[in-house]
Amino acid sequence: MKRGRIYHTARQEKYNVLALGQHLDDLAESFLMSVFYNGNLRTMKACYNVEEGDLRVIRPFVYVREVDLRRFAEENALPVIAENCPACFEAPKERHRMKQLLAAQEILHPHLFSSILTAMKPILSIDRTGINIKGLINDQHGSIKEDNFEMDQI
Repeated sequence: MKRGRIYHTARQEKYNVLALGQHLDDLAESFLMSVFYNGNLRTMKACYNVEEGDLRVIRPFVYVREVDLRRFAEENALPVIAENCPACFEAPKERHRMKQLLAAQEILHPHLFSSILTAMKPILSIDRTGINIKGLINDQHGSIKEDNFEMDQI
């Protein structure tokens, strides 16, 4: 329902590219929810065209950790939205549990998000994003190395 509203508004404003703000942590949560509850290796795509072909959806932050985006926002006095989606009126449930699970596991496995990103590479449509991910991940927090970030087509 939210997606339909976003697509409708983009079309109404005559946009042909829609950039969404999901980050690596969001994709990891989505990936685990799909594995746990559907038995599928799926997550959100980094880049895709909607079925009608008139909109291209990109997620430019899929290689960026939530903590890095939050820090950037705070350093630049940008608003930070609360944990739950502002369009969601229910309390966070499964996604929140996945976030907690990932946080606990990251304490034990500091390179967890780098490993999850590697596991998700084949299902992210990376080739369609035009992003060169070789040497992209910083070993410390699974964060992006800015000097290796190339975006050809976004």
